[in-house]
Amino acid sequence: MNLTKREFMQVLGAASAAGLGLGRFADASAQTAAEGLYDLPKFGNVSLLHMTDCHAQLRPIYFREPSVNLGVGDMKGRLPHRVGEDLLKAVGVKAGTPTAHALTYLDFDQAAQRYGKVGGFAHLATLVQRLRASRPGALLLDGGDTWQGSGTALWTKGQDMVDACKLLGVDVMTGHWEFTLGMERVKEIIEKDFAGKVDFVAQNVKTTDFGDPVFKPYVVKPINGVPVAIIGQAFPYTPIANPRYMVADWEFGIQDENLQKMVDEARGKGAQVVVVLSHNGMDVDLKMASRVTGVDAILGGHTHDGMPVASIVKNKSGQTIVTNAGSNGKFLGVLDFDVKNGKVSDFRYKLLPVFANMLPADKAMDALITQIRAPYEAKLAEQLAVTEGLLYRRGNFNGTGDQLIVDALMDVQGAEIAFSPGFRWGTSLLPGQPITREWLLDMTATTYSYATLTDMKGEMLKTVLEDVADNLFNPDPYYQQGGDMVRVGGLSYACDPLADMGRRISDMRLKGQPIDPAKTYKVAGWAPVAEDAAKAGNPMVWDLIEQWLKARGGKVSPRQANAPKLTGGLPNPGYAG
Repeated sequence: MNLTKREFMQVLGAASAAGLGLGRFADASAQTAAEGLYDLPKFGNVSLLHMTDCHAQLRPIYFREPSVNLGVGDMKGRLPHRVGEDLLKAVGVKAGTPTAHALTYLDFDQAAQRYGKVGGFAHLATLVQRLRASRPGALLLDGGDTWQGSGTALWTKGQDMVDACKLLGVDVMTGHWEFTLGMERVKEIIEKDFAGKVDFVAQNVKTTDFGDPVFKPYVVKPINGVPVAIIGQAFPYTPIANPRYMVADWEFGIQDENLQKMVDEARGKGAQVVVVLSHNGMDVDLKMASRVTGVDAILGGHTHDGMPVASIVKNKSGQTIVTNAGSNGKFLGVLDFDVKNGKVSDFRYKLLPVFANMLPADKAMDALITQIRAPYEAKLAEQLAVTEGLLYRRGNFNGTGDQLIVDALMDVQGAEIAFSPGFRWGTSLLPGQPITREWLLDMTATTYSYATLTDMKGEMLKTVLEDVADNLFNPDPYYQQGGDMVRVGGLSYACDPLADMGRRISDMRLKGQPIDPAKTYKVAGWAPVAEDAAKAGNPMVWDLIEQWLKARGGKVSPRQANAPKLTGGLPNPGYAG
């Protein structure tokens, strides 16, 4: 690998500015620099920078991509449902490179130690500034799931992320988990903090009484003289996937017909480029792109898919570009349009991984983050235990981090079975790293993280699993209502994702014995969507898990993820690091 002296000094400077000695990161930095990872040639005259699903991660983190991401129906075998070596082959990325590490779970423990942490708003800010310098007028779009996912976001009611996003220079955003702060808090931020600075758009959120728009459906902004419309598409199933009482006066939904009206209206006002900033999830976006015409691109989020290539969907008016920019601040999407004679003539798309040891921390952002965290730093940093195995969440089925949660809930509450929501957010820990209160909150911090203990008959256990499986594996993306499969402790079962509704779950067993439909079992859980859990005085889930961690004698042995047996001819999921 040949580096010029100038390139080597740039690498050295970047690593030093990130607060790292070269040491084990030297090879990673040199390799990244040699690839020219951030040398992105300017193209066209309209540029959009896209981030999504950062889940309040202000500092660099580790994040393992899924080893299982099943596609059903028309999505079987298509992006984003390809992982590991299969994904690299599909998108033409060489194995063993920094980009391959960013996109896949392959050799995660070793590759993470080699390449270091990803994300962090101070490093993201540096990348945004570099791209804006080479792309005057570029807009920064935030796909949502920004104000939730960390201890500081919970304790400040999202204010930490609001302040960071304003400094980062976000121009337009839409939402999902933002709504779990409650209607009043969301409106307060938009009307006060964001006024004149950030546009919050969502064409599919209306009042339940008269059907009036709650937010601006879209904005039109000029980029180098080209009018560009950004239409917002908030997560359509917020009142189902999250507590209804938190958005009691608002209704959501996909609302294709209204979206088409907004596209036509924006075109009628002179927009030469129309982009949907979406939090649908990629499968939904791909279907929407085939149904709604006049959209040049859908920049998507929600399903946390880091897609290094754009998908092209043909429709009646031409084609629509569909992308998704991953999660946790790990990626920044760059979409460049060449607009000629009032329409898009060509485009270029690139997904850039944010490696913290290759992008020096922006001083202003770093100072803001330090200030934000200062009152909470000692509480966040408290070590609860050390993990002897890799802890992660992301994947269709149980991750080892989720396994830790269900193991703890069963032990502390004396439950036979435990359910943990199929949340996609949450960070990873490498073997030997401390389990701090910060990591625990990264995995559990919501405004309704109440722990529950419920008596549940065997037939209801099957109903729960079937219902969640249909949300995840329904062949029609418009009926996929968010999240991965519920994580299960104690109970083993088989799953056929390709079966009909109500027939996906079978062979349910507890300690080897078949589940009796008429028998009552003690089931632990957390994050219930019903309002009565909040009123019942239930403990917060992190308090119970912290109690369990502190009782481990300082160490937590490696967790074995409780994966279901897949039937219907599907390969069983692998959970190797």
